[in-house]
Amino acid sequence: MVDWLLLIALGFLGSFGHCAGMCGPLAVAFSLSSSQLTRFHLLLNLGRIISYALVGGFLGILSSFFVASGHLLGIGSAFRQFMAIFTGLILIWLGLTQVKPNWLPSLPLVHPLEQGWHKVLSSQMIALSFKGSRWTPLLLGVIWGLIPCGFLYTAQLKAILTGSFWLGGLTMLCFGLGTTPMMIGIGISAAKLSNDQRSQLFRLGGWVTLAIGILTLLRTDGMFDYTGHGALFLLMLALIARPVRGFWSAPLRFRRALGVGSFVLALAHTAHMLDHSLNWNLEAIAFMLGSHRWGIKAGILALLLLVPAALTSFDSAQTALGKYWRQIHLLSVPALILAIIHTILLGSHYLGALQLTNGHHLRVVLVVLQGIIVLVMRSGWLRRQNEKFPQ
Repeated sequence: MVDWLLLIALGFLGSFGHCAGMCGPLAVAFSLSSSQLTRFHLLLNLGRIISYALVGGFLGILSSFFVASGHLLGIGSAFRQFMAIFTGLILIWLGLTQVKPNWLPSLPLVHPLEQGWHKVLSSQMIALSFKGSRWTPLLLGVIWGLIPCGFLYTAQLKAILTGSFWLGGLTMLCFGLGTTPMMIGIGISAAKLSNDQRSQLFRLGGWVTLAIGILTLLRTDGMFDYTGHGALFLLMLALIARPVRGFWSAPLRFRRALGVGSFVLALAHTAHMLDHSLNWNLEAIAFMLGSHRWGIKAGILALLLLVPAALTSFDSAQTALGKYWRQIHLLSVPALILAIIHTILLGSHYLGALQLTNGHHLRVVLVVLQGIIVLVMRSGWLRRQNEKFPQ
């Protein structure tokens, strides 16, 4: 229920800034009387919501096939946990770009693909707009609901996680209903709002997107190992972004996003541990093994070292801080070392297990080796090998 209310709120707030620009040209493209205009918008938005619901149902049933295809894809499986983490991060990314468009780049892969699809559907809408059928507005709405945009991805990602045709359709239906007041009243409401007011409402919708993404990360049980490993992996990738730029440029391009993503997953990991392992009973730490307590301390210090870098991962902060900006972000190196110590001492797949096997010791060796490789790559040796590849 909370998720559906958030989606309605997201659709309503975001429609003032994002959808108004798309619906406006459709409204003025037809020379209609007042009564015809009302009917046009009602049918247009009915078609759009039908399209949203059908797409949501399709996404829900598609994900249900993955779940039903094998025992390992059931509830609580690694696949479901990974999808929840991935979806939560994408939603947080979309929310941040909605709140502050210049903070993060457009989503890779999705952004170039959506342009071609957008062009095809737009041309179909233009061709259909010349038809004189009474159902033309409804068909226009159906096509319009298929046009891709970052704002729409938020609800679609939530629909994927439902694993059900009906719940997926209901998810998209709630989102569509939220956008409806603005879409129907585009000729009246939008005219009474300035561009700045619409922009503020759209950015407020971005905060709702952030809330949905954070809830997605926090609502899945038993994910502290997944979020912890994810945070460690993204941090390592961000730290080696410059040394590997000669043969792999993508990490350097998205280095700030990787760093912020690592911090977000670290926060989610901390919240999961407090909720599922400690049940918010901090006094229980005193009764833990000494190595486990040291692991907790290392994790807390690692998280604290990441805070300044995460809060200054945008251009204006870099300009304002000058030479100190790099020094702040170099705190990520000791944060990595502390995070590895935390992982080894407290991780259930490492020395944090109650009964140790050769597999646990092997994983300790592997994670230490990964950390050493990252530190060696940052030491300057590999950088000197790549001097012929400028940034």
